[in-house]
Amino acid sequence: MRPAQLLGIAFGAALFAGVVTAVTMGAFQALPGEAIARAWSTAGIMAGVAFIVVLLGLSMLLLVVDPAAQSKTMDRPVLLPKDDKRDGDETPES
Repeated sequence: MRPAQLLGIAFGAALFAGVVTAVTMGAFQALPGEAIARAWSTAGIMAGVAFIVVLLGLSMLLLVVDPAAQSKTMDRPVLLPKDDKRDGDETPES
């Protein structure tokens, strides 16, 4: 994943969180100016928190992925150990 994609996803999540917070706190209603200012400041704080959390969370998840393993093909079940034999793979013993 490129850095621009990572920042774009984090920005989209922050925008969503900010808009949802602003709408639920009544930023678009006919309220006193102090309530609208409080709604927008809380929305900005929530957008910043969402941006940082999503950016750090995705970055930590990307650190787990081995880039060399992305190009390899898997021809066995992923969750089985490498030395475990399946039922149909048994060889007769002599």
